[in-house]
Amino acid sequence: MPSAPSPAEAPRVADALRRESVRIGEGAIHVFLWCCAAVSVLTTIGIVLLLLAESLRFFEEVSLWEFLTATRWTPQFSNDPRFGILPLFCGTLLVTGGAILLAAPLGLGTAIYLSEYASPAVRETVKPLLEVLAGIPSVVYGVIAVTTVSPIVRATFNSDSIFNALSASIVVGFMIMPTIISLSEDVLRSVPRDLRSAAYALGATKYDVTAKVVVPAALSGIVASFLLAISRAVGETMAVTLAAGTRPNMTLNPLEGVQTMTAAIVNISSGDAPAGSLEYRTIFAVGLALFVCTMALNLLAQSVLGRMREKYE
Repeated sequence: MPSAPSPAEAPRVADALRRESVRIGEGAIHVFLWCCAAVSVLTTIGIVLLLLAESLRFFEEVSLWEFLTATRWTPQFSNDPRFGILPLFCGTLLVTGGAILLAAPLGLGTAIYLSEYASPAVRETVKPLLEVLAGIPSVVYGVIAVTTVSPIVRATFNSDSIFNALSASIVVGFMIMPTIISLSEDVLRSVPRDLRSAAYALGATKYDVTAKVVVPAALSGIVASFLLAISRAVGETMAVTLAAGTRPNMTLNPLEGVQTMTAAIVNISSGDAPAGSLEYRTIFAVGLALFVCTMALNLLAQSVLGRMREKYE
C-alpha cells in the first residue's frame, strides 16, 4: 500500500487532486457540449435527407418542370390531379409581402422610438410587453383573424370572402413585429455614442442624428431583422391556415382566399392520404421547396450582414 503523504506534502497532493478533478469536470462538460452540437447537426442532416429521399420519389412520377410551372394544385383529386406549386407560392408571397409591409415600418418606428426617444423607464416597460407578442401561440392569432380581423376587412372593403389573404397578412405582420423591434432596437443601441456626440457637436438636431447617423450605421442589422422576419412569415402555419383559407388560388388580390405552402402541408397531412402514395409525397416536395426558400433568405441575411456591417474602433 502507498504510504500516506507527509504533512509537508499534503497541501501539494490536495492541490494536484483538485486540479485533476477540475480537469475531469471540464472534460465531461466538453463531451456533453460536443454531444449537444452533434445532436443538432445530425437532426438537421436527418431532416434534409428525409425531405430529399421522399421528394426524389415524388419527382420520379411528377416532372420538376410541371411542379415549378403548372398553375393548378389539386393533388387530392382522384381524376386528373395536378401538382403545380405556383398557386401555393403565389399565396405565400401575397401573405408574406403584406405582412412585411405592415410590420417593417411599424416595427422599425417602434425600435427607433425605444432606442432614441423613450426614457429608460418607458423602454424597460414597453419592450418586454411587445416581446410578449412573440410568445402567443399562432393558432390564437388565427382565431383572432377569423373572428375579429376578417369581419373588419369584409366590412371595410365590401368583400364576401371570410378567408382572405389580407386578414392573414395583418395577423402575421403582428406576429413578426417583435422580431423586427427586438433586433432593430438592439442594433440601434449598439451604435457608438461617440457618433451621436459628434453629430450633436456639429449642430445636428435629434431627428438629423437619428435619420442620418444612427439608422445608416445600424442598417445592416435592420435589414437582417427584416429578412429574418420574412423567414418567420414564410414558415408560419396555423394562423395562415385559419385566416387565409385552403383554396389554391393564383391571384394577387388580397381580398381573396389563398393557400400557402405551409397550409397545403397541413391540409394534406390532416386528410386521408395513404402513406407512400403520390399525394402523401407532395408533403415532402412542398416541404423541400419551403426549406429552400427559408434557407435562401437566411443565407441572404448573412450575406447582407457580411457586406454591410460597419466596424468601429
